[in-house]
Amino acid sequence: MSTEVLTRGLPWPAPVLARAVPFAVFIGLMAAEPWLAAQLAEVIEPHWLYGLRAALVAGLLFAFWPGFTELTAARRPSAREIGLALTAGLMVLGIWLLLDSGIFVLGESGSGFVPDAADGGIDWPLALMRLAGSALVVPLMEELFWRSLVMRWLEEADFSAVDPARIGLRAVLVSSLVFGLEHSQWAAGMLAGLVYGWLYMRSGNLWVAIVAHAVTNAGLGIWVLATGAWYFW
Repeated sequence: MSTEVLTRGLPWPAPVLARAVPFAVFIGLMAAEPWLAAQLAEVIEPHWLYGLRAALVAGLLFAFWPGFTELTAARRPSAREIGLALTAGLMVLGIWLLLDSGIFVLGESGSGFVPDAADGGIDWPLALMRLAGSALVVPLMEELFWRSLVMRWLEEADFSAVDPARIGLRAVLVSSLVFGLEHSQWAAGMLAGLVYGWLYMRSGNLWVAIVAHAVTNAGLGIWVLATGAWYFW
């Protein structure tokens, strides 16, 4: 099924909706999670709502996949680009671990996502579900929205015609600032947006930014599981 069929009759162009709808659904369900947890308390353990959210977004990404030409028609990243993505992803991970308190955080840090089992240990199916969602689904969803759509749209309304190499400084800064404000660790988020945006502009290949983002999120998840610093989740 084509993207045009899925978005027929809606007021925005199909390429915009394909990149915006999965992100909007993810954020909307995250905002509604306390209410959903209360309504579904007798049906599902609240932590599993994250898995349902990630699965739904993954399904939307799959449905819209034919329209993501920046991914389907992209060349395979070179070994050098993969190495750059790995290095950049780990660098952002370090930034995330350092800028985790004080003025670098919006509001107060909560307890985070704690996958605790009845015996006091880690509920590994729950933990691995959370890790998979953050390392596989979120980077793909966010890079399609923030870098492929928002950053290029700030350059030109017909965003799909914009070569990443000619994205201007204003588009990079504005998209990175708003990307940072999406996260409680706003400063780390803004710097992450700058790094991922630079990777996309430099390589011209969104896969490079996705790999870097996935490395950051996977590394953060492993750190959380190893140290019990659940507030990062």
